[in-house]
Amino acid sequence: MTSLDKSPDDHAAATAADGAAARERLVAVRHEVAKAVVGQDAAVSGLLVAMLCGGHVLMEGVPGTAKTLLVRTLAASLSVETRRVQFTPDLMPGDITGSMVIDNRAGELSFRGGPVFTNLLLADEINRTPPKTQSALLEAMEEGQVSVDGTTHQLPRPFLVAATQNPVEYEGTYPLPEAQLDRFLLKVVLPIPERAAEIEILNRHAAGFDPRDVRAAGVSPVASGADVEAGQRAVRTVQVSPEVSAYIVDIARATRESPSLSLGVSPRGATALLRAARAWAWLSGRDFVTPDDVKSLAYATLVHRLGLRPEAELEGVDVAQVLASALGSVPVPR
Repeated sequence: MTSLDKSPDDHAAATAADGAAARERLVAVRHEVAKAVVGQDAAVSGLLVAMLCGGHVLMEGVPGTAKTLLVRTLAASLSVETRRVQFTPDLMPGDITGSMVIDNRAGELSFRGGPVFTNLLLADEINRTPPKTQSALLEAMEEGQVSVDGTTHQLPRPFLVAATQNPVEYEGTYPLPEAQLDRFLLKVVLPIPERAAEIEILNRHAAGFDPRDVRAAGVSPVASGADVEAGQRAVRTVQVSPEVSAYIVDIARATRESPSLSLGVSPRGATALLRAARAWAWLSGRDFVTPDDVKSLAYATLVHRLGLRPEAELEGVDVAQVLASALGSVPVPR
């Protein structure tokens, strides 16, 4: 029987089977990453959710919290192509997207793609480069393509930007503009590990762990880009009830009505929360979204989309506190 001979039910069953196999392999990625990275399970889950949504992740933490190591280990466990760009004050947009160069053999200009042409781009310390260069990623993140000299070049799939940044109060950083922040599906904060986790980190280093060689730690590919794409297709079939959709909208509207915020969650932010909740439900083995899925992803999906009023900042109000208040004001559907 050819694919043309299959009924819609056969196609649905095949998609479900592919999705189940892909989920098993993607869940195994967490175990592989844990061989090299200790105590950052939430960040690993966030990266997987973003990849399943075709979104991107901003990871924030003080230096030394394994941001770069986490992304490198994820790439090693997923068997996808990865590239790294160290963002510096003198980095130019073409250093990321690519540029037109002279082909000496043909005697004409041709496009040479930059490091953005990969599956997993590690944008290291993105807030150490000026806004002009930060913005070079906007088209790639939103459209999955790069336009140079009037020609559009498609990026490979899957495609994920995992950007790291130090807290903006650190010297030599440039705050990301709102338009750039809004392109990130999730913002994940990597905390200083708990005492037990930090002891485990030191014990691993004492035993010879080399963070520059994750393969030596036993990290091996357990999933592929094809699994990610199968997961993306399966996530789109996860059911969302009208009550859950209304719950997400009410959360977004509650932030817009907060007197402490100058910028609430936009409709794009609400759809981002919907996408993230569907991916989390699917990774959890369900084909429907619950209010708990929404609440679990609300902070990572929405906190970087909110803007505090100056007077609220002066009073020491925290964005996370405002979001918590907004969540608490919205009745949870039963």
